[in-house]
Amino acid sequence: MVLIRERADLEEGLRQLGRIDPLLLPIIERTGPVPLRLAEPGFAGLANIVVSQMVSKASAAAIWRRISAFGPVTAHSYLAHEPQIVAGFGLSRAKAATLDRLARAILNGSLDLDALVALADEEAMARLVALKGIGPWTAEVYLMFCLGRSDIFPAGDVALRVAVGEGLLLGTRPSAMEVSEISRRWSPWRSVAACLFWAFYARRGPADALPIG
Repeated sequence: MVLIRERADLEEGLRQLGRIDPLLLPIIERTGPVPLRLAEPGFAGLANIVVSQMVSKASAAAIWRRISAFGPVTAHSYLAHEPQIVAGFGLSRAKAATLDRLARAILNGSLDLDALVALADEEAMARLVALKGIGPWTAEVYLMFCLGRSDIFPAGDVALRVAVGEGLLLGTRPSAMEVSEISRRWSPWRSVAACLFWAFYARRGPADALPIG
């Protein structure tokens, strides 16, 4: 299993993508440096991704600052907060419920995030989406940025669909199914391709407007 652990891994993935699919070469050249996005696995990493769903980067960062202002974010520390404290984080009702379920699942052992490291992508995804509130996009992003999996492409992501359509000159925004099919040719470096297209998208306008999720 190929893992993305450092910038050298990302750069190798970009080199391999240019070899696998020459259509990506002008996109790589136009985009410039692709950010390396990695986070520690565990409750905090997954909770941060949940917070980031369908909100601007600025809003997600503000919410996360409020959550992390109390110290290290763990399943135990999150559940220890009084309801009025949680209400002040700025989470939607659905996200607050998801984080509560996630913390409880980790503490009662029904979701073992440590065990995901040894699982294949498909099985790890299945374990994550089995928890209500954790959808495919959240699971995919966790596998990419917290576990360093190299062959994940969140085809349902709006920004990726726009970027693939524009970068490959398709003339329209492809559907999630179409993007998923297109991404197959970038295996086993689909996560690097996703990072490339997110960076490509960010260069077209304010990064804070990135419509992820």
